[in-house]
Amino acid sequence: MKAIRRQQLELLRKDLQRKEITLLIGPRQAGKTTLMKQLQRELTDKKLPVLYLNMDIEADAAYLQSQQALLNKIRLELGDKGYVFIDEIQRKSDAGVFFKGLYDMELPYKFVLSGSGSIELKEKIGESLAGRKLVVPVDTVSFEEFLDYRTDYKYSGRLELFLSLEKEKGNFLLQEYLAYGGYPAVVTASTIEDKVRIMDEIYSAYVTRDISALLGMQQPEHYSRMLRLLAAGAGGLVNVSRLAADAGLSVPTVQKYLWYAENTFVLKAVRPYSGNRMKEIVKAPVYYFTDLGFRNHMLGSFQNNSGVKDGFAFQNFIFRILNASLRNSAATLHYWRTTDGAEVDFVIDRTQEVIPIEVKYTDLKTTTLSRSFRNFVEKYKPRKAFVVNLSYSGELMLGETVVHFVPYYALEKSLQ
Repeated sequence: MKAIRRQQLELLRKDLQRKEITLLIGPRQAGKTTLMKQLQRELTDKKLPVLYLNMDIEADAAYLQSQQALLNKIRLELGDKGYVFIDEIQRKSDAGVFFKGLYDMELPYKFVLSGSGSIELKEKIGESLAGRKLVVPVDTVSFEEFLDYRTDYKYSGRLELFLSLEKEKGNFLLQEYLAYGGYPAVVTASTIEDKVRIMDEIYSAYVTRDISALLGMQQPEHYSRMLRLLAAGAGGLVNVSRLAADAGLSVPTVQKYLWYAENTFVLKAVRPYSGNRMKEIVKAPVYYFTDLGFRNHMLGSFQNNSGVKDGFAFQNFIFRILNASLRNSAATLHYWRTTDGAEVDFVIDRTQEVIPIEVKYTDLKTTTLSRSFRNFVEKYKPRKAFVVNLSYSGELMLGETVVHFVPYYALEKSLQ
């Protein structure tokens, strides 16, 4: 079976030349271990000294009982210099302080660490390793990576052209991605039955191992119920009090659960954009799932997807594209809604400018705009705005604003 080529690999190769600790973070089974193993093989092929330890393996974990024990093992295996890969470091309770101490010794070793969605990983390690780490987020497979894989890398570097010319094939692959998402093991599974089984295993491991351990929950089904309600909410504003009542939980419990869901890379909140607090909604967030297969699993529709009908799956898909493209910038992502019902799906705030984005899960034929979108443009007068759809390209002027109609596959490039 061919491997999925991940875009983070080139960044990781460059990071190997830097002294800071490289830290891979992301959801369970998103591909972090595979990336580390691939780097390890490349270094080994170059005859460079490498040590790989996995904290899920009891014998390996024993070497991390103290800094001196780990150093003894490193010096035994690598000698005076080399590369140290340590996987599943969220199992190490004091990992931040532990590796800060090692880094400050100015050792001749490059550390590459990886861990699943853990609060320890994001909070304590982040604080302890400030100025000492290079963070590489590893999401589940992007649509571009998925498309490259499913077309056998025949159109690498030309995927936009492929999608514009091969519309039927492109739509088929889009539907597959909207239905099953981007967990690597799900992407590479050859049958729907295998995809379902793997997604069940991923979800079960997340709830019974990660969440139950973090929250000390005796009844993880309460947490699952909250996620199902969010998945069924189809992009609606989340009123925590109403969500708590629907889930049969207290408001503080729901707030805690939402915080943990975000910090374990399952959900991401998009908060409102407001220039007028009197007339615009300023509090309620919209929650998006970081993987569409996970979202569909929560809806109970994962195994029955012969074609995705709901527009929110496509909107969630566009969220993933925007979230990834803005990750290394100072821009922030919002939505816009007014108390009288006007709304815009996404607003990029770049401080000096705002960019509204409307999402249409359809093949547009003309440059038509909703009244809500016109209202936003007339109110804030952005330099440019976007309407994202399945295949149509075009432009129109609305006052001094250029409104770009772009296919989903051209959005990221158009925003640059």
